[in-house]
Amino acid sequence: MPISIAIADDHNLVAEAISDLVQKFDNYEVLFVAGNGRDLLNRLQRGPIPDIALVDLNMPEMDGFETTSQLRQLHPSVRVLALSMTDREEHIVRMVRNGARGYLLKDCRPSELRRALDDVTTKGFYYSDFLTHQLIRSMNLPDVAGPVSYFNLNKREFNFLKLACSELTYNEIADKMCVSPRTVDGYREAVFQKMNVRTRVGMALEAVRKGLVEL
Repeated sequence: MPISIAIADDHNLVAEAISDLVQKFDNYEVLFVAGNGRDLLNRLQRGPIPDIALVDLNMPEMDGFETTSQLRQLHPSVRVLALSMTDREEHIVRMVRNGARGYLLKDCRPSELRRALDDVTTKGFYYSDFLTHQLIRSMNLPDVAGPVSYFNLNKREFNFLKLACSELTYNEIADKMCVSPRTVDGYREAVFQKMNVRTRVGMALEAVRKGLVEL
């Protein structure tokens, strides 16, 4: 069965253009186009429920931030992919915290939209280099003393996590921690396992969601 898509955008021409583009992708179909977040939620009450919702940030009645939060509570199976004309860091991070699985600029290429839909479908998320860079830049790391209870991380693992949520390489992290690169590899594997993630990007985003790093 094709992957079902709902679109929420108050600009009719933009919404219809996105809909026409998605319909051309193999294995995807657009169920409906909603004019705002409230309209989207009302449509979902009547069904059917889409697999993915493409949600604009700036909409009347209910914006993308509130829409994404409501979808996470009322329809957790719907994966939200944010669409926006802005690359403001606070908007990106807020959407991710509210439950968005990815963030796309509206001037992206059709190939990137297709890749984002594919990744959200197969992996559950789409984090481009742009999104990762914006999120990492927005992080301010708090000082924490003593062992950390989050995810049962010990002090050294949490120190590694803080350093990894930056643009330092793993070798540079090893220098900062005064340990060997092999020891850092061990910290990485332990943190990945405890946080149930598989990549550095996933670890950083999970740290944001859980409040391990503050904005």
